Amino acid sequence: MIGVLLFNLGGPERLEDVRPFLYNLFSDREIIDLPAILRLPIAALIALTRGPKSRGYYAKIGGGSPLRRDTEAQGRALEAALAARGIPARSYVGMRAWNPFIGEAVDAMRRDGIREAVVLPLYPHFSVSTTGSSTKELYRVVTKRGGVRDIRRRYITRWFDDPGFIDAVARRIEAQLPKFPDPGRVHLLFTAHSIPMSYIERGDPYLRHTHATVELVLERLGRRLPHSLAYQSKVGPVKWLEPSTESEIRSLGERGVSQVLAIPISFVSDHIETLYEIDILYRQLADDAGIAHFLRTEALGLDPGFIESLASMVERRLGHRVTDR
Repeated sequence: MIGVLLFNLGGPERLEDVRPFLYNLFSDREIIDLPAILRLPIAALIALTRGPKSRGYYAKIGGGSPLRRDTEAQGRALEAALAARGIPARSYVGMRAWNPFIGEAVDAMRRDGIREAVVLPLYPHFSVSTTGSSTKELYRVVTKRGGVRDIRRRYITRWFDDPGFIDAVARRIEAQLPKFPDPGRVHLLFTAHSIPMSYIERGDPYLRHTHATVELVLERLGRRLPHSLAYQSKVGPVKWLEPSTESEIRSLGERGVSQVLAIPISFVSDHIETLYEIDILYRQLADDAGIAHFLRTEALGLDPGFIESLASMVERRLGHRVTDR
């Protein structure tokens, strides 16, 4: 039996979880790069001050994040796709900032007798703040548990250019275009989670990866529509990747664009960034900017082609050397 460890960020499932979730998120050194003596009090302050506003956001999307439920469903679908390929596998979800944490996933694999595992981040584009942070946490957990030498681990670190992923994104776009009054004049607004510019200046490939994904999707579509790439979810006063999605929406309105399709290319499941930021906040912003038609592509979720692409990645990483133990 192969274990597949799915990395994701996690999200509060109840309103009372919001503050501790924020503390976990901002106490991560890959998010706030300061010594613990400074970072932890800052994380506590952010959780205290942002908590009430964030609770309000989560209340508007049903009282909590669906990320755990959706990620577990993706894991079950991946198990089925691998089984159809003759690869017996069991999926495990390891979240960075909320339950189930990466340590819980490692303990579950050990209890189940897993001897070989593929680590698969559900972040298409590598960044030290996402895949890098989760991988470091896995190393820390493994070291704390004495090395966990009985589990051989294989890592997938990035898949921004995977053909199955690109096809799935393109299909989501094609499914939305007929909903516009003039599909041939829709502006494609690709939006990705932002990160501090200082990461890019230190060599983080995230910016390069997001641009590459956009180019590949446009090639798949035939490059027939105007487009732009923007970044959302900035936090704090430091310089982050630009343009921001908010400023790009305002700019499109000023230019007289009336049809915009938002494409969240760095998210493969719905959570606060899609359900609140895009569906509520940015939709209102688009309306205020005079954009009459503003839609979003559906999250990839359980899209069969997307799940098959994940299965193909796992199979390739195994190198077809699979042992049922």
